[in-house]
Amino acid sequence: MWVVVPAHQEATRIGATLDALAAQRDRDFTLLVVDNASTDATPDIVRRFARRAAFPVLLLTEPEKGVGCAVDTGFRYAIEHGAEIVARTDADCLPRPGWTAAARAALGATERGMACGRITARRDEHGPLGRAAFRVLVFLAALFGRLRPAHRRGHGYLAPYRMHAGNNMAITAALYLAAGGMPRRPSPTDRAFLNRVRRHTTAIARCEGMIVENSTRRLRAYGVVGTARWYLDQGSGRHGEDPR
Repeated sequence: MWVVVPAHQEATRIGATLDALAAQRDRDFTLLVVDNASTDATPDIVRRFARRAAFPVLLLTEPEKGVGCAVDTGFRYAIEHGAEIVARTDADCLPRPGWTAAARAALGATERGMACGRITARRDEHGPLGRAAFRVLVFLAALFGRLRPAHRRGHGYLAPYRMHAGNNMAITAALYLAAGGMPRRPSPTDRAFLNRVRRHTTAIARCEGMIVENSTRRLRAYGVVGTARWYLDQGSGRHGEDPR
């Protein structure tokens, strides 16, 4: 099992993510951080962590900017070097201690091809109201995905649409390659990747034990309406580049 973490300019947050991975109950995995053209101290923080980690830690550089590019490069590197299961979280997220164990169980014991976890808001970035707004936005995004005509099975999908957060998923190496991997462009790529997988298998599991605390910085930067527009594929509007 490998864990892939794409990172771009995450010097202020990636340390907490690495600590959360170090606190996993199941630490039988290799961690691969894909530095996506960072100009801050992100790579240095990863190198220092690697010296004290209880599991192998590798740092890979992806010069082509874009989370899809970083994820695809990382997954393919992991698979080429022996990964049978690859899980992903992001460099601004906090996987809870049972995350890797739940991912392994979902794809091992049940022989599922892909497992999608549950996301909740980070408790250190927002108060109760902000976290509640995040839950509403996740619910609306999931509902929109299920109702969206383009996501119905008549378009060649073998499995129903499930809410898929790219920062909380795991997949077998065989299915990742069969589905064609993560699209490198355009962004956002997570939904396009899920639909690629849906065209290849019905084995997509919702794993409640895979819990990741998600950064709410987009909510602060875009506001509720702007964030909803982003998740509904309407872009970032006047806000310009995605703050992640």
